Order: sequence, then C-alpha cells, then structure tokens
Amino acid sequence: MLHKTFRELSLAQKLLLYIDNNKPILDERAVFSDGTKEYRIPCEPKADEPVKVRLRTKKDNIDKAFVICNGNRLELLIDETDELFDYYAGEINLEKEIIEYYFEINIGSFRCYYNKRGISREPNTHFNYRISPGFKTPDWAKGAIFYQIFVDRFYNGNESNDVVDNEYLYVGNFTRKINDWYKYPDADSVRDFYGGDLKGIIDKLDYLSNLGIDVIYLNPIFVSPSNHKYDTQDYDFVDPHFGVIVNDGGEVLNDDNPCNEYATKYIMRTTNKENLEASNQLLVELIEQVHSRGMKIILDGVFNHCGSFNKWLDRENIYKNQTEYDIGAYESKNSPYTRFFHFHCRCEWPNNTNYDGWWGYETLPKLNFEGSAVLYNYIMNIARKWVSPPFNADGWRLDVAADLGYSQEFNHMFWRDFRKSVKSAKDDAIILAEHYDNSRDWLLGDQWDTIMNYDAFMEPVTWFLTGLEKHSDEYKGELLNNHKAFFDIMTHNMQSFLTGSLLTAMNELSNHDHSRFMTRTNHMVGRTNNLGPEKANENINKGIMKEAVVIQMTWQGAPTIYYGDEAGLCGWTDPDNRRTFPWGKEDQELLSFHKEIISIHKRYQALRTGSLKYLYGEWGVISYGRWDDNDKLAIAVNNNDEERSFHIPVWELGITDSQSMERVILTTRDSFNTDKEKYEVERGKIRLTLPKYSAIIISG
Repeated sequence: MLHKTFRELSLAQKLLLYIDNNKPILDERAVFSDGTKEYRIPCEPKADEPVKVRLRTKKDNIDKAFVICNGNRLELLIDETDELFDYYAGEINLEKEIIEYYFEINIGSFRCYYNKRGISREPNTHFNYRISPGFKTPDWAKGAIFYQIFVDRFYNGNESNDVVDNEYLYVGNFTRKINDWYKYPDADSVRDFYGGDLKGIIDKLDYLSNLGIDVIYLNPIFVSPSNHKYDTQDYDFVDPHFGVIVNDGGEVLNDDNPCNEYATKYIMRTTNKENLEASNQLLVELIEQVHSRGMKIILDGVFNHCGSFNKWLDRENIYKNQTEYDIGAYESKNSPYTRFFHFHCRCEWPNNTNYDGWWGYETLPKLNFEGSAVLYNYIMNIARKWVSPPFNADGWRLDVAADLGYSQEFNHMFWRDFRKSVKSAKDDAIILAEHYDNSRDWLLGDQWDTIMNYDAFMEPVTWFLTGLEKHSDEYKGELLNNHKAFFDIMTHNMQSFLTGSLLTAMNELSNHDHSRFMTRTNHMVGRTNNLGPEKANENINKGIMKEAVVIQMTWQGAPTIYYGDEAGLCGWTDPDNRRTFPWGKEDQELLSFHKEIISIHKRYQALRTGSLKYLYGEWGVISYGRWDDNDKLAIAVNNNDEERSFHIPVWELGITDSQSMERVILTTRDSFNTDKEKYEVERGKIRLTLPKYSAIIISG
C-alpha cells in the first residue's frame, strides 16, 4: 500500500489508512466511575470537606477529562495508571448543599459525557452523580445480611402468652389459637395466632448466627390486636402476647357478649402495667443477646396510622374503665386525644365514627400530626425511646412512610425532624423506609437513610427470572428473560440513590406483603383465595430460586432474607406468605446453599461495598462484575431451559491476560458446587458454558 498513490488506494485501504493515522476511537466499555471508595474519596464526605473524584478510561485512549460540578468545569489529571487503564482525578470543594457532577471526555474534536447512565453525546442531568455533604449511612448496614421475622410465625418460645380462642373480637370475628403449627393460613386469617414470640426468637438466635445473619428486622411488636400488628394499640410497650404475661385472668368472649368491652382477659393482658413492663424487659434481653452475638436489630415503626384499639381512640372500649388511662377520642369530644385524629364532624360524640382511616379502613385511623403538636412530639419521643438505653435497638423500618401527613411538604418536615430525633439518640441507627415509587426526594441526606428496594431490586429481578410481578398477580412474558429490560430498569431506578443509600438498601426477594419468591418460580398467576395454598407449592423451580439468591448476594445493597425462604417456604401473597417457619421440615439443600452463599458474600468486601458493572447480556443471560482494590468477581446467570455458552469481558474489571480466574460457586436446579475450576483469560475474556437454570460466581 505504501508504494501506491492515495488515489490508487481502494476505499477500504483509505479507511484503514485514516484509522491508522488518527486518534483512536473512545473505548466506551473502559470508561467507569461511581460513588464507591475507589472512585470518590471519601465516599461519604462531610460538609466543607474536599472530595477527590476519579474517572477510569482505557490506557492512552483520551486527550483530556473534566468534571462538571454545579456548572463549574474542572480539568482532571492522571492520578494513576496500570496495564489497562488510566485513572483521572480532581478535587471538588464541598460546602453544605447537595452537589451534582458528571464527566466530560475529549479526544481531539470529539466530546462526550459520562454519568450513571454511561456515555452520551449530550449531558443528561437526571443521571448525574450526587453528594450530600455530611450524609452518612451506618457502615454496619452496608452490604449487611438482614433477616426479616414475622414474629407470630417464627417460633413459639412461650405458650403461656398465646392468644386464646375468643379472647377478643377483631374485624368482626373472634380470635383463634391455631394449634397445628404447620397449618396453612386461611384466606381470612388476620385474627388467627400461631404463638410466635420474642422468646422464640431468643431460642433461635444461634440458628440465625450460624446462618450468617448480621441484622434482624422485626415486623411490628408493639401492643396490637392483629397478628401483623400494623394497627398499633400502644406505642410505648411490647405486646405481652409477644412478651411476658405476669398477671393473667379475666374472661373471654362468647356469642352472648360479643363486645370487646367485656373481653376482660384481653384487657388485663394488654393494659396491666406489670405485663407491659415485663414485656419491654424481654425486648431488652433479646436485644442484648443479639448484640452479644455481633448482630444488630431494627424495629418496625407504623406512624402514618394506628389502630382502632389504640388507647388514644379506644373505639373498642379497651381502656374505658381503666382509671390510669384517659378517655379515648372515639368516646368523648373532651378527650385529650381528639386532635390526634381528623374528625370530619365534631358534633357526633359519643362514638364518633367520622375520622379518617388509612385507605378508608376504620380499623386503621390515620394520625393527624398537623392538628396536634402533642402527638408530633410524642412520636418524636417514641423515635428516640426505642434506640436509646435500656432498649438500644439499631434503627427503624418505617411503614408506608411517604403516606404520613396530609401534604408532601409536611411529610418531608416530619421525616427531617424524625431523623434528628433518632440520630441524636444513636448516630449510627438506620432509618429505612417502605416506599413503592421513586424515593429521590426522601433520599437527599436529611430524611431517610435508605428504603426497601422494590423498584431497583425486587421488581426487576422477579420480572427477569419469573415473568411475574411481586404479588403473583400478573405475568408478562415479554419481560421474562429480557436482559435489556433488566439492565435498563436497574439503571433507571438506581439513579435515585445516593451511594450510601444504595449500599444499605434492603434487597428482598420476598416479604410479608408479597408472594414468596419460590412460588413465583412456577410462573403462575394466583392467590390462595382462588387457587388454594397447595398450588403455591406446585411446579416450583429451585434453580431459579438459587439464581435469584445469587443475584441478591452479589448486587449492591443489603441482602434481606424473609424468614423461611432459606428453608424452602412457598406461599401466595398476604396472608399465605406468612406461613410458619418449617422447623424440622426444612429443605436441607436450600438451607446449606444459603449458608454457603452468605459466607461467600461476607468473604469478599467487594460484594458489600464495591463497584458494579454490567458485563454481558443475551436472552435469559445476564453477567455483571463487582470489584474493589482487593477483589474482582464476575457473576453470570443462565435462566434458560437449556445450556448456554458465551464470553465475559473480564478485562473491564481490571483482569489481564496474564491472570486466571477461579470458580467460587456454581448453582444448578438440583444442587450447588463449590469445587474450584480455573478459567484462563484470553484477549480479556473468559468463556463460560452454563447449565440450564444456573448461576456462577468467579473470582480473579
């Protein structure tokens, strides 16, 4: 070609000559940055503290890099270089306000931009990196293994505190004590009790410790008439049915006196101060034992609404004849609590039914914080009380937190004050909220620490692996195995998190509000009231379940196991998802797998706080990497009903051809394997052949 004139060259030869004599094109796959400790130093900076941000590019690939922060453009300089990459860095000076930043890359006259969305030709501010100076999530929660317990269904450690038949009326019928521990919950079972309690949790702490649990999350434990206890009766005390009943007696109800005013057994059990104080003391003992094993524990706070049994409303006349309690707002306009609720008509006492109920439920009266400073301050004291001595809980999970109040402005003010109250008592307590939509406005560093991660974990994972939404109410075949939709949804929803919030987000597969993930593996739409509970156990696929757990244990966030998932529990959505733990009937293979995968998660710090990058995808196959300065791991999942072979570009994790990688674990439908197997890196990639319904973790 050198002996020919330019005019004599073919079009292909001219193109090659042009490429050889011009700047190399940008290698987009090499470009990377995020908010983890390798790319933002410090990761969670204080107010007025300088922070170094870094951008990775392919070695000798670009001319210049800049960081654009709040409109200011700062050139970055090469901070470090290795065999594969250049690392550009610059320092941003923080003040007290939230800042946003993204990167600009120049190659000759070519200019592009990089943020959480990746490379783009025009800036897209929606995906900018954000820093909230002074915001820090608890280090103990980053990547921690949480374990959620629905107390009534976990273990009965003390039969003397069990709810008995006809003890009281709830939602139109008498309570029932279920004597068969393994009986499936009925479709209408809110007043059925199996007897699980705090003593039962104490008895099983060694089990949880051996499983590898870091944090226990308890569904509500305060005085309440339902088995779920999201209808609080008294925020100051643990329910004696979960705690200790020192003074017992009184009468149960029958058809001749179906009124809770005469449920004297229940009244004695739940209003007697000795019972209440003894139950609080049992919680102190539980938390002390949890802490002695190196674990944490968080409580469930239901502050948007209470229950119709609540001592402030007392619609059921539980407190009516108790001299140490004030009269309830349902009974009298002179009650000190009438402003605690929003009554639409203030002229219908006694027995004023015209109060706001959450979603219209009269058993769930909405709390009127705007109308009562006394109520507001009371709940702020409750926020402090349970994370302070002698209880020392490690934080709160907040029920329907975005619903609290009658306006968004008030809601945000409340949670700002709630945060101050909690953190003033225990600065490393976590504030973790339930929310089903974009949480960005609450995750600005001044309200919640993080959330139950529906949008950026549970939903995308269940759509990709099962084609079902989280209640098993809808099937979408176009989302099953759709790798592109999975990655796009994850990217879109993860952008709303600050880094600390993302690393502590509660990543669940199942919980008390949704169908068990194991049941979703049968791809069947249904509920227990139309298909029956046995159908939830049919045609399940343990291979898909293990794929999901591998993703859960290797994705950014805090993996959260819903009690019994590790033992093979199935179940449709509420109430069937609240089956009892199958003590003595555990799926031993699945239990052993959970112990192993939890151990792997805890072995590699990169799986707790490291970076995440998508590596490869095709129909039914996803692969991504997690890494930090010490660990480099590649994860791949094959959700197809047949074997698949493909290449993974592990060079994007910083692994060179001179290195090899080693299998950590391989899961299949019937088993899992931790035998070591070597993978040679060729031209920056490794070749994988995965069986059907399998997942693999490889380290390098």
